[in-house]
Amino acid sequence: MRKWMLFAVLMCSASLARADALAQLQAFINGVQAAQGSFTQVVQAEDGSLAPQQQGDFAFQRPGRFRWEVKQPYEQLVLSDGSVLLQYDPDLEQMTQRRVDEAIGASPAAILFGSGKLDDNFVLTPRPARAGMEWLRATPRQADAGFESLDIGLRDNLPVVLEVRDGFGQMTRIELDNLRTAGHLDDSLFSFVPPAGTDVVVM
Repeated sequence: MRKWMLFAVLMCSASLARADALAQLQAFINGVQAAQGSFTQVVQAEDGSLAPQQQGDFAFQRPGRFRWEVKQPYEQLVLSDGSVLLQYDPDLEQMTQRRVDEAIGASPAAILFGSGKLDDNFVLTPRPARAGMEWLRATPRQADAGFESLDIGLRDNLPVVLEVRDGFGQMTRIELDNLRTAGHLDDSLFSFVPPAGTDVVVM
């Protein structure tokens, strides 16, 4: 009898933690219309080796506008104005351009920066709490989404850590820092004109 009571308590505690992870993500999506901060990103290969750490800044304004700017160890800019997604590589003097709905419909960016119903594109599965955060796994419903799963660590209704796993056994870990919420951000953050001579590729 005691074993069953203990099992019931453990199951109840797990359910509460899971509901909290879902509730925190929903509170972030519904309650935070704009924010900006900084990030660090590390890619771990299947054999455990690590790529050089990337650092930069990000900003977003729902629905669908965001800026993801890598500053170290090299520069790169990924930017969406809500209709067009740009990726600019200064070293290559090249910028690619594509429609937002074709690029981020079922991507990690759709969870962080979009405003649609997540259940349409993802299966959401609560994960055990760890490192002082509640965790949630988002698995894309589309087979060609470009990644296998995204684990989101949440604290105080904000995403803190993202762990993206792809089909090649790689895991990209992104830590979000200094996240500052806002009602509206300057429109200039979500516009970009490439330097003269940049090779522009429309996809």
